[in-house]
Amino acid sequence: MKIVVLAGGISTERDVSLVSGISVCRALRENGHRAIFVDLFLGLPEVPADLETLFDAPDGLCPQVRIQAAPADLEAVRRSRADQSPSHFGPHVLDICAQADIVFLALHGQDGEDGRVQATFDLLGIRYTGGGYLASGMAMDKSIAKKIMDQAGIPNAPWRDIPHYTEEDIPRLTEELEVPCAVKVVNGGSSLGLALPDTKEELETALRELLRYGSHIIAEKKLYGRELTVAVLGDRWLPAAETIPAGDSFDYVAKYQAAQNGGAREICPAEISPEQMAAAGELALRLHRALGLEVYSRTDMILDRDGQLWCLEINSLPGMTPASFVPKEAAAVGISYNQLCEEIVQLSYHIPRKG
Repeated sequence: MKIVVLAGGISTERDVSLVSGISVCRALRENGHRAIFVDLFLGLPEVPADLETLFDAPDGLCPQVRIQAAPADLEAVRRSRADQSPSHFGPHVLDICAQADIVFLALHGQDGEDGRVQATFDLLGIRYTGGGYLASGMAMDKSIAKKIMDQAGIPNAPWRDIPHYTEEDIPRLTEELEVPCAVKVVNGGSSLGLALPDTKEELETALRELLRYGSHIIAEKKLYGRELTVAVLGDRWLPAAETIPAGDSFDYVAKYQAAQNGGAREICPAEISPEQMAAAGELALRLHRALGLEVYSRTDMILDRDGQLWCLEINSLPGMTPASFVPKEAAAVGISYNQLCEEIVQLSYHIPRKG
């Protein structure tokens, strides 16, 4: 197949997306596909007259990137684009994607997981991997996802929706909200736009900091226990993995730096009982289906001291770096990275999309 692996974009999770995309592109090329890497936001300023010849690029157009210790400087990314267009689609991106048999969405965060790219592709008749626009948008919005959890009877932390607050609202919210708690921007990801304040002073600071990422947040009761994540692939769940944070919180640095560099430690499969493993898997599958997601997803949850599982959130386009959870969980049941990428492509290709 001719496959465009679309990554990057202008999301706070840009760097993770780039590494996911390059890894997927190389795997698909090893599988025999004519796969090329394209940055959603930067695009390709110069292209040949016959776009199809791009699919024969010897290196798949893959750049050299790695995940940095801090999120990407998005303003610098914007300045680097020659045409300075406000469009989130870079030069020639849509034209190139239209030439592909399918587009592998290796996007994370607002560019890709919120459903806008999927909706565009539906209108243009372009096939893509993963869930559709509506399910993706609902999964990305933590407020809507929590409402779906409540309606479906899926256990999750007691919460409060706080839409569009301002600096002036912070003193009142600091007084009203109970601590300890978790406060999250509804469309954040990779532990960005998340704070876990234990005191009123920390809560006030967190509310001011979160305004950098957005003004619509949710506040949840803080749950204590083991941090599990469970992938769904096709119509089955994969073994849960456990994250053991190196410090008090699981922030961006802890998430993407190796354990020897002070980051989090990951255990896959998680060291839990078979009954707990099955319960976690079925819970992830229930949420995946309740939101109408397709092909694959990853649900984060807490296993508390009483053995109760609580869903935190779901990712419709989870990380696909070789060190990401979904590839690790797939490997635990004998599915190689290349096989995983292939299954995602094949499952997605046969979904009837509504344009």
